[in-house]
Amino acid sequence: MASEAEKTFQRFATFGESSSSGTEMNNKNFSKLCKDCGIMDGKTVTSTDVDIVFSKVKVKNARTITFQQFKEAMKELGQKRFKVKSEDEALENIYKLMEGKDPATTGVTVSDNLHPLDPMSLNPYCSSLPSCPPGSLTLPTV
Repeated sequence: MASEAEKTFQRFATFGESSSSGTEMNNKNFSKLCKDCGIMDGKTVTSTDVDIVFSKVKVKNARTITFQQFKEAMKELGQKRFKVKSEDEALENIYKLMEGKDPATTGVTVSDNLHPLDPMSLNPYCSSLPSCPPGSLTLPTV
């Protein structure tokens, strides 16, 4: 049975990667995990720290890390994030931050107002089609 940390790893590893099996994670998703779970706090652990640790644990020419390498990375980040704790306590605190977390999708905008065959729906100055005055949109000639 997979641990909670491994389940979180798999959820982030497959995020935005339709071909991913969840066994390996790229740097983009690793950074997202660190940010979304609060491991990266901007003070003791920055995005630069996360990138450096990722590069350190991965195989030389690889672009992804395995769960085993991920655990090594979490040990390093744990020591940096929780300096006064022992290595085991720091790792435990890192895993607590990750517990039950899913990739956040805030800031992702999906518009229901666009209609592929209606050029009026592309007018950024009209909030809804019925209120747009006729002729308020001039399309450039090509």
